[in-house]
Amino acid sequence: MSDRIQPIFIMPEGTERTSGKNAQRTNIMAARAVAETVRTTLGPKGMDKMIVDSLGDVTVTNDGVTILQEMQIEHPSAKMIVEVAKTQEDEVGDGTTTAVVLAGELLKNAEELLEQNVHPTVVAKGYRLAEAKAQEVLKRIAENISENDDELLQKISMTAMTGKGAESSKEKLSKIAVKAVKMVTDRDGRKISIDKENIKLEKKVGGAVEDSELVEGLVIDKEKVHSGMPGTITDAKIALIDCAVEIKSTEMDAKIQITDPMQMQAFIDQEEHMLRIKVDKITKSGANVVFCQKGIDDLAQHFLAKKGIYAARRVKKSDMDALARATGGKVVSNLEDLSPADLGKAGVVEEVKIGDESVTYVKQCVNPKSVTILIKGGTEHVVDEVKRAMEDAIGDISAALKVGKVVAGAGAPEMELARELRKYAESLSGREQLAVQAFAKSVEVIPRTLAENAGLDPIDILTELKSAHDKNQKWAGVNVFTGKVVDSWAEGVVEPLKIKTQAISSAAEVAVMILRIDDVIAGSKNNAPQMPPGGMGGMPPGMGM
Repeated sequence: MSDRIQPIFIMPEGTERTSGKNAQRTNIMAARAVAETVRTTLGPKGMDKMIVDSLGDVTVTNDGVTILQEMQIEHPSAKMIVEVAKTQEDEVGDGTTTAVVLAGELLKNAEELLEQNVHPTVVAKGYRLAEAKAQEVLKRIAENISENDDELLQKISMTAMTGKGAESSKEKLSKIAVKAVKMVTDRDGRKISIDKENIKLEKKVGGAVEDSELVEGLVIDKEKVHSGMPGTITDAKIALIDCAVEIKSTEMDAKIQITDPMQMQAFIDQEEHMLRIKVDKITKSGANVVFCQKGIDDLAQHFLAKKGIYAARRVKKSDMDALARATGGKVVSNLEDLSPADLGKAGVVEEVKIGDESVTYVKQCVNPKSVTILIKGGTEHVVDEVKRAMEDAIGDISAALKVGKVVAGAGAPEMELARELRKYAESLSGREQLAVQAFAKSVEVIPRTLAENAGLDPIDILTELKSAHDKNQKWAGVNVFTGKVVDSWAEGVVEPLKIKTQAISSAAEVAVMILRIDDVIAGSKNNAPQMPPGGMGGMPPGMGM
């Protein structure tokens, strides 16, 4: 009888498992591969990616989060990096590439420490210390901004658009973005709240990017319901109705017996009379424009047109809410309750034809808390990319105003961080010092990548930047167009502090999480729950009819 030990299987057949160094190496490689994908898009000289999906739809962009979402990434660690980009997008709206590239570099430098047998938890602890220090340094070096600094806000917006598809018209678009954000800003004491949802971005293919405009009110994707209605109404008084201007059909099956043709006529007249009453209710309130969330009967359309009232039907709920905010009106659910106090006001309501579609402009509102930016461009792809650039710009302006602090861009804050972190590392004893130094080196990936993407020598640029920062020039950054080290604040390269703080915290968190994984257990593909025998009903075989 042999003493051979029987192998013990504790997991289902087909389960894949990698552990120890192998697992760490694979995870880090996958995460770095994602970072490498978007790295070439960073900065004003970054290139674009073209992504074609399974249906043949084409996306051309250099927006980090858009690229990663369109790529349909499968690897679990790589997905974690995509989450970093999503968080950055939700929290700030810009800086997604920065966050991802930083996470990739933190992992790359951690791997070198792991090779030297530094324990992952030591690296994780060092990274956490470095991240806390980085946040402290960023807050210290940031400059203040208020909503009256229009010029600075425009610089933030132009920095966000540089290197994107909207760059050629960035001055005009920046003015639009700043004006739009300021219009929807709410103040509660000293607290500023900005809901980006109140800025509607409407895309229309036709014209050039330069023709994009800010409508101080809304563009509703609806046309007037009757050709007899006026095309333009000035000094508009707007009724917002959330009920159908139609005759209600009965809830249950009802039988109407008619024994005489005259009764039939009376029945039709009665319906007409009821519709007239509904239209009279609208006219009595003084409304000359009606936006209805439900339907408007053909006959009611005719009566409204006769009274010279402009009406649109089946308007989306989100648009109704936006109209209420923009015009100061109230959405009424019952025509009986409609009073002059419920009406919204706008200078002009008109139907405009853009391309082959008609839309309704509601503009010149007194104090619009909801506005629309109409983005135009020569092709679908151009309009899409300009819209993404505008979203980034609006996100940046909002983040700058909410926090009230900004930093210069062009790699300046990162170089300042690296310098301060190296100083901080010297004050530590033990192996955490190595991790903090690795963090400092990782942060330099941003100016290095900016230089690489512009075709400059990264070593020369980094050396020049380091010497400038050692001379206390805290805003020394790289001008990728001239290849010189400049004062990026004076050059007008400005970003909200929130971009940097959010990118550093998300990147550090995900790097620490991936470093701490030493075992990857993937369930087998063929172990999916099987259908019960005998088909859908789960009947035993032979029981089927």
